[in-house]
Amino acid sequence: MKELVEVIAKALVDNPEEVVVTESMKGEDTLIELKVSPADMGKVIGKQGRIAKAIRSVVKAAASKEDKKVIVEIQ
Repeated sequence: MKELVEVIAKALVDNPEEVVVTESMKGEDTLIELKVSPADMGKVIGKQGRIAKAIRSVVKAAASKEDKKVIVEIQ
């Protein structure tokens, strides 16, 4: 899941070298944190959060194939 978020984020931003994705466990759930440069934050979130919601939807669909629950946080 970490690689999926990283590929999507790097495709969206102007500074792909500043994209940092970390993966950790939060109880039984997997927590994925996405950090981008402040200049690229708007591109990752999108108008009214549409791109962020789409990223979460894609990750949730991929995780459901493996019967996992994944939480994506954008910081």
